[in-house]
Amino acid sequence: MRIIGLLLTALLLLLLVLFAISNTAPVLLQLWPFDLTWQVPLAGAVLGAAAIAFAVGALLAWGGALRYRLRARKMQRAAQLLEAELAEMRARQEAAKAAAANAPPMAVTTSLATTR
Repeated sequence: MRIIGLLLTALLLLLLVLFAISNTAPVLLQLWPFDLTWQVPLAGAVLGAAAIAFAVGALLAWGGALRYRLRARKMQRAAQLLEAELAEMRARQEAAKAAAANAPPMAVTTSLATTR
């Protein structure tokens, strides 16, 4: 499975390199409210925009999952507390069993009286 992932990654990198080599014509990038102009290769502009879009999408996904990560952390803490409580209760039960085993036997009397 790891080999398939590596092959797909290598194929994607090869396509990106071929795209960058094939699209070297310069383009002007302007930022509207400001008077900024950049001249970059077309591949740089397209790949830069894709990288920015990927980063924004990753941040949105991370932020969306934040609630679930916090909930999982809270549940993990609760589970640890419950496990500690269970271990304490088991230790008490074992101590009670040991104390009962060491206690002197109780005198048991039975009377078999017959009534007429």
